[in-house]
Amino acid sequence: MRPRFLSFSRQGRHGYGLAVAGGVIDLSARHAARWPSLRAVVEDGALVALAEDNAGRAPDLPLDDIRFEIPVPSPEKIICVGVNFPDRNEEYKDGQAAPSNPSLFIRFPRSFTGHGQPLIRPPESPQLDYEGEVVIFIGKGGRRIPEADALDHIAAVSLCNEGTIRDWVRHAKFNVTQGKNFDRSGAMGPWLIPYTDESQLADIRLETRVNGEVRQSDRTGRMIFSFRRIIGYVSTFTTLVPGDVIVTGTPTGAGARFDPPVWLKPGDVVEVEAEGIGVLRNTIADEAAS
Repeated sequence: MRPRFLSFSRQGRHGYGLAVAGGVIDLSARHAARWPSLRAVVEDGALVALAEDNAGRAPDLPLDDIRFEIPVPSPEKIICVGVNFPDRNEEYKDGQAAPSNPSLFIRFPRSFTGHGQPLIRPPESPQLDYEGEVVIFIGKGGRRIPEADALDHIAAVSLCNEGTIRDWVRHAKFNVTQGKNFDRSGAMGPWLIPYTDESQLADIRLETRVNGEVRQSDRTGRMIFSFRRIIGYVSTFTTLVPGDVIVTGTPTGAGARFDPPVWLKPGDVVEVEAEGIGVLRNTIADEAAS
């Protein structure tokens, strides 16, 4: 099994660790001076070495004693790719071929919560929807990265439920920012899995389930824009830095595409799973009155 890093909070303290049988090795308790967060570990290119140095160590904490946070805290950028599977493009029913370049938008860290925490449905709209996606984390920064070298810039991978408030993505003519950034409307995690070779992402199954029912299922080998292409394209206009997050696109089958649409409601359980990465699980809750 590949190493599984995580960021967590416990009793008011933020930390990071390595998941092992029986719990979590609290790496932050041992290495905070050198690496105050998992982002610092990623920036230093130290994920694999840190896992090797702690192999065989007994856990310090049980998993049920911590609260999962998003894997890399305070990333400089979270860039999301839209319409990146063939059937997803056909969902738009506009008669247009797949675009020649990726569709992109930005999310803020506050719009995500961790594994095991509820996605929050805001009072402004009931149209909370799910989008299961694979996430890549940049380990080696760069500008205008050649596609041939792009995978060398990946430090780790994870999962995302790129939760969306559907009617709010149509509030304006040219953007989807509003509907993609409600606080805690999406989730990321649970693990940060070090990236080691191309086979790790080349053609893996990505699946989203709602209350146990499969809603989305496809393979990364069918993506319109490959991981290489995404990194090369994004780095053309912005400098990628270690810890940056790229959310790479969702298959067909979101709730908005049902007739009538099926929105997430309090009590629902959404699971996003990908081979070799894990299962991201969240419930749904209404935003508490302030």
